[in-house]
Amino acid sequence: MENIVHIFRMKRSDQGTMGVLITAGFQCYTLELPWRNNQRNISCIPPGEYHVRKKVSPKYGKVYHVQDVPNRSCILIHSGNWAGDVNKGYRTHVNGCILLGLHQGTMDGQIAVLNSRITVNRFVRHMENHDFILNICEQFKGGN
Repeated sequence: MENIVHIFRMKRSDQGTMGVLITAGFQCYTLELPWRNNQRNISCIPPGEYHVRKKVSPKYGKVYHVQDVPNRSCILIHSGNWAGDVNKGYRTHVNGCILLGLHQGTMDGQIAVLNSRITVNRFVRHMENHDFILNICEQFKGGN
């Protein structure tokens, strides 16, 4: 039986798409880019089910790679704090990837996930480097 990980997207704005990642025995916050019609480098990925494989990134170390996203590539689950729309003056640490954090908050006046590197390391250890199915659902409250 394959592991299943869920991301429930809860709120979105130009500062990012906030959510919660839940799997058996582990939970954390997520932050992704706003929805921009799945455009490369400026949008979160569409809701749906994806295969995810472990990967060693030269930049981020041990991470997970989301496979087979329509019209997209190199979507990683990695550490970082911001995922805002740079065209609207916000900071971002992603080009379509998924950030994990132990807490949600703000940094320099912008929505952020906090304690991200620790959270990604804990997630990788929890998943024991196994591949998994990622199910992304939207349950928005407020925002655009």
